[in-house]
Amino acid sequence: MRAAIVHYWLLNMRGGEKVVEALCKLLPDADLFTLFYDPESVSPAIRSHRVTASFLQPFRKHYRSLLPLMPMALESFDLRGYDLVVSSESGPAKGIILPSTTRHVCYCHTPMRYLWDLYPAYRNEWTRSRWKRAIMTPLANYLRLWDYASAARVDDFLANSENVKRRILKTYRRESVVIPPPVAVETFYWKAPEDYYLIVSELVAYKRLDSAIRAFSESGRRLRVVGDGPELKSLRKLAAANVEFCGRVGESELRELYARCRAFIMPGEEDFGITAVEALASGKPVIALGRGGALETVPVAEPLGGLFYQDPSPGSLREAIECWDRREREIEPTALQAYAARFSETEFNAKMRGILGPVANL
Repeated sequence: MRAAIVHYWLLNMRGGEKVVEALCKLLPDADLFTLFYDPESVSPAIRSHRVTASFLQPFRKHYRSLLPLMPMALESFDLRGYDLVVSSESGPAKGIILPSTTRHVCYCHTPMRYLWDLYPAYRNEWTRSRWKRAIMTPLANYLRLWDYASAARVDDFLANSENVKRRILKTYRRESVVIPPPVAVETFYWKAPEDYYLIVSELVAYKRLDSAIRAFSESGRRLRVVGDGPELKSLRKLAAANVEFCGRVGESELRELYARCRAFIMPGEEDFGITAVEALASGKPVIALGRGGALETVPVAEPLGGLFYQDPSPGSLREAIECWDRREREIEPTALQAYAARFSETEFNAKMRGILGPVANL
């Protein structure tokens, strides 16, 4: 039985790419198809597979601007001869065209944010140029029609959380099965906390890092920010000297930063929130905006794994951190690590084998 994996782009190793990495282990002989590919930016497990990039590959440095061409690029892939195709979707990936005999399973991290849930914010708040807003309106309308139509090409939808399951139903009118993404929980560890808080995130507008930067700049507390992205320059302008931008770091350095932080900060609404689980696997509490995937991953009772705040403003986050200071000693790191085990790679593999059937390895 021949299998293929389709992912929107392979240009870094964020949450979606870690799911692809796990799928590569489950389907060791699968071929990969993607819009853009940078082999130096992905893991050896992904590089070990045969990867086919789209005709847009020569323009990958400008991939964020090429969304209108992506449907055409996806539909140009020739996937005849495959019995199973698993698409990994949060950018466009499920829009491939398959023979009627090929089973298509879509693992959906979220319907495209910039077309659906977050479209009003992208258009009216985060796009500063008037001419870009003018162009965005008709293009987004066309892409929404294509995205909705392409959902009919999927046989089985999988969602990474109950949060995303609701979005899939609202957006595509399709039911889905929830399978949380895999986290290598056993590779994280706890160390005595040092005096800094931690954010690990792509630096993009919807992550609401600006509110966290303002909150910490005003309070004087130390904050380390791991990640890169288009908002870096504007975030630096907001930051005081107590906020440190670490850029992208290696896996070992990232685990050390988790291990030594006082608490992990998650100021935006996440689809699932792999970074929150990584923090819990490090025995560290999570202070999160009380929306989206955090409500499913962060325990705030038994065990006590952090707290939620409801208003995505610097003042609300600042108050939450002050509140947490009074409860910090209640944390039991081993209890948080045990809780995080429910999101392990082993759990993911077992659930995916139940969906994919005997073709899956392990």
